[in-house]
Amino acid sequence: QVQLVESGGGLVQPGGSLRLSCAASGFTFSSYAMSWYRKAPGKERELVAGISSTGGSTRYADSVKGRFTISRDNLKNMLYLQMNSLKLEDTAVYYCASHLPGGYWGQGTQVTVSS
Repeated sequence: QVQLVESGGGLVQPGGSLRLSCAASGFTFSSYAMSWYRKAPGKERELVAGISSTGGSTRYADSVKGRFTISRDNLKNMLYLQMNSLKLEDTAVYYCASHLPGGYWGQGTQVTVSS
């Protein structure tokens, strides 16, 4: 069955960095685009970044452009989100999602930016 397992979240000070990982299994990872979303308390879910199946095309929310980098390793079935210059407003649960028909999500990993 399809599984997406995020890791790498934690507590970081403003200006710090974190790298999120998403381990994918149960489907042909290299055939599908992938995305990172986030959900902060009291806010709607937000698309953070997306990447094509080959990794050749990426897109970002305006709020993270220039600070976050999405990447993937199709040999390892892994999706990544490098987050630099973190801000208080980046605090959220981060989810990876596949673009498989029907959509699949991981369980999420908490990122807390606090001084």
